[in-house]
Amino acid sequence: MSRSSALLLLLAVLLLATAVVSLGLGAVRIPVPRVIAALGNGGGDVSGGAAGSEGEALDRTIVRELRLPRLLLAILVGAGLGGSGAAYQGLFRNPLADPFVIGASSGAALGAVFAILAGGNQARAGFQLLPVSAFLGALAAVALVYALGGLGARSSPTTLLLAGAAVSTVLGAAVSLLMILKDQSLPVIFGWLLGGLSDGSWRELRSGAGPILFGLLCIRLLARPLDALSLGDETARSLGLSVGSRLAIIGAATLTTAAGVSVAGVIGFVGLMAPHGARWLLGPQHSRLIPGSCLLGALLLLAADDLARTVAIPREIPVSIVTSLLGGPFFLYLLRSRHLGEGP
Repeated sequence: MSRSSALLLLLAVLLLATAVVSLGLGAVRIPVPRVIAALGNGGGDVSGGAAGSEGEALDRTIVRELRLPRLLLAILVGAGLGGSGAAYQGLFRNPLADPFVIGASSGAALGAVFAILAGGNQARAGFQLLPVSAFLGALAAVALVYALGGLGARSSPTTLLLAGAAVSTVLGAAVSLLMILKDQSLPVIFGWLLGGLSDGSWRELRSGAGPILFGLLCIRLLARPLDALSLGDETARSLGLSVGSRLAIIGAATLTTAAGVSVAGVIGFVGLMAPHGARWLLGPQHSRLIPGSCLLGALLLLAADDLARTVAIPREIPVSIVTSLLGGPFFLYLLRSRHLGEGP
């Protein structure tokens, strides 16, 4: 077994172990043996206490119906953000790019807000419309940023970041305007924009699983074009990379991002941190980088959600606050490091 395969296997095992522990965390703490029992067919009482069948039934309800779908949703969305972040960084040849920084999340948010308003005040309004609207919004935002900051021989990471910041600011202002004009939907929109997994259920999992997994599969199949792009535009053209490959990468990464936003709201910086960790562990080759980014993104979001659920019991912090507190300093560190490395 190669070193990269061993590291990927280790990350998968670590994710599995973290998932089992996570199922026991919350307002009601459940020990790992009881979690494993609750996931089994019988959910037997391994503690030997007097609670008997009532305790077993309570464990099964908490673990299977409340925590398991939320956990799987965190893994799914985290993997999607990590994989799409790796794709965006490869496409733009910019290690500072991620779905949040380049405006994809903001565009998806604006599209999703339109869908929520079209569906009324329901907590998950526009069940069918929301993913489509989020995808179109994210695609338009990425296309605009790509046109403003990602094209031309003189394009630079700074240009891309400025374009992403400008587009995100405009889209954020549009979302705020809609919230003011439609104040009756303000609690629903505001709660959703904070980003979180507190409403995660089997319904959200079914809604997001298809597009996220399809998008990740497409990104993985586009690993070789991403490797070619990392060598520069001229090299990529000499290797026969077509415009269609670029569009396919944009479409796959944007679909994955939009699907994650549609079921979990706006969660920033996972797509920035996970690819950097994977690149440090596995190297720049995208055939290894993409699955590594997915595993690290899932692990990061799952750990952040655990912290959000347990740090202020009985209150719950939106997971986007945790990821922003982690990702903001990390982004500034990367920006400072690149600035120092570029010289005067």
